[in-house]
Amino acid sequence: MLADARTGKNGRHALVGLLRQSVFGRLAGYEDVNDTERLRHDPAMRWVVGGKAAHGRAASPSQMGRFETQWLATDKNLSALADLSGQWIELVHVRRPPHGIVLDMDSSESPTHGEQEMSVWNGHYACTCYHPLFVFNQFGDLERCALRPGNVHSADGWAGTLNPVVGRYQRKVSRIYFRADAAFAMPGVYEYLEAERIKYAIRLPANRSSRTGSVICSSVRLGDLQTRCAGFMRTSAIRPEAGPSRAGWLRRSNGIPESFIRMSASSSPT
Repeated sequence: MLADARTGKNGRHALVGLLRQSVFGRLAGYEDVNDTERLRHDPAMRWVVGGKAAHGRAASPSQMGRFETQWLATDKNLSALADLSGQWIELVHVRRPPHGIVLDMDSSESPTHGEQEMSVWNGHYACTCYHPLFVFNQFGDLERCALRPGNVHSADGWAGTLNPVVGRYQRKVSRIYFRADAAFAMPGVYEYLEAERIKYAIRLPANRSSRTGSVICSSVRLGDLQTRCAGFMRTSAIRPEAGPSRAGWLRRSNGIPESFIRMSASSSPT
């Protein structure tokens, strides 16, 4: 799946060998490319890389540096890596297809040291870092991720990361659910989910109105609520008429399983 951008014909190691050396070196706890100088002589690493490395030496620090910053970082290879985890998940679902899928989107910090590109100070995490975005499913599998600069908003680029995942599951599963924290409580997110007919549970940002209990409640028909009370709960995402925007709006998602609400509440008490 990876495109080899090397133009020379005397390459000592195959691209897949370099990828193995990069991945297994980090799994062993060696995160710095400078550690490659010692690891290239390690017998286990040489057999992991394979090819000429098995009876010689693995890639040098300069080779690994070019691999990670030039050859692997091309647009085509980055796109292939972003799609890879989703393709692995599809292979599993061919044998064990799920009836429904729960997508959990969240951001995290990846601290950096030095002058890495896109490495920026983040005031919320109080460190210089990257600010990657992740989409997981209810089985703990990584559906997709995106590397972002350290100073972007938590929901920055959510559509480009979420849309390919939703596209893979459309017409393959009967139900798609989505959960996220308060950073994703934005009209654009709600409108996208409702247009795709995705049930959602998104935590609301705290404000003075919600803390005093004066949150607007949506009115529901009693008969409809009674028919769902056995196994389902009705949730509403409501923005009070407070803050910079005075125009109140209401977004409602019905029919989310009670177990899903409890799971969301475990990480989002609101």
